[in-house]
Amino acid sequence: MVFYRSVNIMIRRNLTSAEIGDIVRTTRKAAGLRQDELAGAAAVGLRFIVDLEAGKPTAQIGKALQVLAALGCSLDITPPPGPESPRKA
Repeated sequence: MVFYRSVNIMIRRNLTSAEIGDIVRTTRKAAGLRQDELAGAAAVGLRFIVDLEAGKPTAQIGKALQVLAALGCSLDITPPPGPESPRKA
């Protein structure tokens, strides 16, 4: 289940974990969801939502991406300018 409700947050800089938590909380509330409802929709635990909204810096990125997707948020990553070919690990 994905919830789409516009909150209009456009940021073009590095975000802190606290700012990401604020965005998640603001978007969740704008969608009229409780934390437990968002946890169910994103297939994560309630404790994870609580920690993410509190800005826990060690939150798992995979689960955070699930929450953002469930809220209808997009996440853009812009690599630094440099050579055209991707790096090999």
